[in-house]
Amino acid sequence: MTTMINSRFPSPSRRTVLMGAGASLVAAPWVANAQGADTVRIGFPTPLTGPFAAEARDQVRSAELAVKLINDKGGVAGRKVELLVRDDKLNAGEAATRTLELIEKDKAHAIVGALSSAVQLAVNEVTRARGVIYVSISQSDTINEVKDFSRFTFHEALNPHMTTAAVAKHTFKRGSKVAYLVADYAYGHEMLRGFKRAQAALGAESVGEILHPFGAPDYSTFMPRLRAMRPDILCIANFGRDQANSIKQAVDFGMNRNARIVVPVLLHNQRLAIGPDAFAGVVGGANYYWGLEQSIPSAKAFNDAFRAAHGGAVPTDYGAYGFTGVYSLLLAMQAAGGTDTDKVIAALEELKYDVAKGAQSYRKCDHQSMQSVLVLESKKRADMKGDADLFNVLATEPASEAMLRTCSELGFPA
Repeated sequence: MTTMINSRFPSPSRRTVLMGAGASLVAAPWVANAQGADTVRIGFPTPLTGPFAAEARDQVRSAELAVKLINDKGGVAGRKVELLVRDDKLNAGEAATRTLELIEKDKAHAIVGALSSAVQLAVNEVTRARGVIYVSISQSDTINEVKDFSRFTFHEALNPHMTTAAVAKHTFKRGSKVAYLVADYAYGHEMLRGFKRAQAALGAESVGEILHPFGAPDYSTFMPRLRAMRPDILCIANFGRDQANSIKQAVDFGMNRNARIVVPVLLHNQRLAIGPDAFAGVVGGANYYWGLEQSIPSAKAFNDAFRAAHGGAVPTDYGAYGFTGVYSLLLAMQAAGGTDTDKVIAALEELKYDVAKGAQSYRKCDHQSMQSVLVLESKKRADMKGDADLFNVLATEPASEAMLRTCSELGFPA
């Protein structure tokens, strides 16, 4: 039987003592042990320090909101929910250690989080070995493939195949000459692979690629080489502060005069950090933008709840992952009547949910969330109607299995 969830913030069937999720859980990880078996404990490793810290903080705020909304409606099967946040320091070893502690010491019933391809694969290995449900909220293609697949893992984030295909569809043309500046680690490599796959299908042509180290302080040495390639499109495939710094330096070097700058994921926080002038006209993909509230009721409900909790601020793209990842897990626990692992897995596989951006569901073979992909263009300063009015939505690719690699491509039996 398919579990249908299609309301703004569904209510559990029973009431319990209310408990708001908040920053105190970060400061006081011992709370979980004090509460014992009466609570549902969700571990949340994310890089609170390092170059992705801004996105990680947004993930925490939105995950806390999901917990609060569920608790305000009675919790899960009459039990309060706690969010146990840990800093994985953007390090795979640290993430594995923190995840193991969450499972063995804090008795977490499930794990949600991680913000790096390599880190989420480390978390995935721990949860797979311990038989604990993990909802990943970072982009990855690898985590869906048979060699890394775990029946306990659900990938709530978009994946690089989805974002690059959507962005390329609306920017690449037959005969386009594309140059690539790519972060030299798993995320960059997966995005490059996705763009090249889309490029071949669309009849565009690669004129060269340059790999840069993670966290590079200076990109100016790459710009003469990129300009010499004479591209129509400059694809910059990196993340966090790397995105902001590389785009700014490309614009300073005048690369945007003759080439359109395209990114696989157009980051809300990095656009805020650098400002509209450097980002003007940059096109990229996104899982979420607060402007969806104009047409999607669940986005309006999510935004309103976030504004009420955070002084009128709007949620961000990667913040939304924290919300949808935790909320979908808690909805499945509600449907399962508790935290029994096998029952929650079955509920997640059948779950149809709409909590922030329209219809979503998990594909059974690889547990990838099928969801819409937004293609955004950063606005010019003159076109902005306020500080949060960052992007135009150029297109929305609807949720569909056609957006994904097939199960057989990923290595699953037919």
